[in-house]
Amino acid sequence: MPLDAGDNRAEFLYSVRHRSTGWTVDEKERLQMSDTTKVGKDTVVSIDYTLTDDDGEVLDTSKGEGPLTYLHGHDQIIPGLEKELDGKAVGDTLKVRIAAEDAYGEHDPERMVEVSRENFDFDVSPGDYVQAQHQDGSVIPFLVVSVEEDKVVLDGNHPLAGKALNFDVEIVEIRPATEEELEHGHAH
Repeated sequence: MPLDAGDNRAEFLYSVRHRSTGWTVDEKERLQMSDTTKVGKDTVVSIDYTLTDDDGEVLDTSKGEGPLTYLHGHDQIIPGLEKELDGKAVGDTLKVRIAAEDAYGEHDPERMVEVSRENFDFDVSPGDYVQAQHQDGSVIPFLVVSVEEDKVVLDGNHPLAGKALNFDVEIVEIRPATEEELEHGHAH
């Protein structure tokens, strides 16, 4: 379908590769164009990254796994990193330190709970993770902090809560999100 002069849409022919099966299919879609040469709301962004703590220990990396792909502006990555990536272009690299409050939040003592040892019909040890089911049906992971004769102390904070995070990032791809991705709220 031809585009009118001044039309800010374009037709794209692209291949979609399904992660689990590896099949590809060419799809042609007419997508609304914003400035998709830059990272912005409703763009699908792929990044290569290495995450370290303040001691330089590697906590996570996309190296050897392929880039992380997400829908920008939809709370799919930590807010501090999303803010830092806003406006960047393919090929841009950045090293950024994200404060705990802009990552997984500060460590919240209210998420520490003591549970009677009788509630566990299996052995638990410090460092284990156990799950509890919330009233709404969601599952909440807890770190076992300590085990005493009559009680178990659990921590419901994210493992990286209270920690500043250091990212070394390269933007490898930016494209407009499809209508389906926007409806589903995530990149496909």
